[in-house]
Amino acid sequence: MEHRVAVAVVTGAARGIGRRICSELAERGYRVAANDLNAPDETVSELRFAGADALSIPGDVSDEAAVGRMVETTMDEFGRVDVLVNNAGISTIVPAEETTLADWNRTLAVNLTGPFLTCREFGKAMLDRGSGRIVNVASVAGLLGVGDRAAYNASKHGLIGLTRTLASEWGGRGVRVNAVCPGWVKTEMDDEDQAGGGYTDADIEGRVPMARFATPEDVARAVAFLADPAQSGFVNGHTLSVDGGWFADGSWEGLRRRKQEPPPGR
Repeated sequence: MEHRVAVAVVTGAARGIGRRICSELAERGYRVAANDLNAPDETVSELRFAGADALSIPGDVSDEAAVGRMVETTMDEFGRVDVLVNNAGISTIVPAEETTLADWNRTLAVNLTGPFLTCREFGKAMLDRGSGRIVNVASVAGLLGVGDRAAYNASKHGLIGLTRTLASEWGGRGVRVNAVCPGWVKTEMDDEDQAGGGYTDADIEGRVPMARFATPEDVARAVAFLADPAQSGFVNGHTLSVDGGWFADGSWEGLRRRKQEPPPGR
C-alpha cells in the first residue's frame, strides 16, 4: 500500500492539532516531516518511540528561504512528498479598530503567506511526480465573521480562496487541494485565547449544536480522510467543516439551546 512509503509534511507540529495530525498520519503508515518555528523535538521523539519514521524540519513558514530549506531537507531524507498539511497558525484577538499593522501583517504572514509558500514549493515536487494531496487547516472563521478577529478571519478566508484556486489549477495534474474548517478546539491555543477574557467554555458550547468543543483527534481524522487517495480520491477544492454544526446552524441562541437539552425523563 502507498501509505507504507508515503511522506507527509505537517506544519505547526509542536503541539495541539498539528501534533495530533502527525500521530494520526504516522499511525496510518506515513513517514512524517514535522515542522514548527523551533524544532518540534517532542513530537518527533513521540513518533519515533511509536515506531514511525520521523524528521524535524524547523523553520518559519512565512520565510521563503526557510521553506526552501524545509523542502530540501525533506527531499534529501525521504526522497518524495505525498501529503502537505498546512496547520501552522497564530491567533490575534483584538477589535478591528485597535488592530495594529504589525499584528495584521504577522497574522497574514503566518496564516496565509506561509501556506502559499509551502504549497508552492512542496507542490512543485508533487506536480513533478503527478501526484499529491494538500490539506489546509482553515477555520469556521474562514466561513463566517467572528468578532474581534479581523486579521485572523481575513487570513482564514484567504486560505480557503487559495485552496479553491490551487484545486482548480492542480487537480488535473494529479494534486488534490482541500481544507478542513475546525470550530473551536480544546488546545493550548484555546487556553491562551481564553486567558484574555474574550470568551468562555460556555460561550462555545452554547454556540455549537453538538454542545462541545472539537478535539484535536476530530480534526486529525478529517485531515487523514482528505489525505487518503482511496477514501477521498475525487474530493478536490472542498472545505470540510469539523465544527459540530456551527456553520450550518442559523438558529438564535434560545432556540439552539433548547435543541441541546435532553428530552424530559432522560
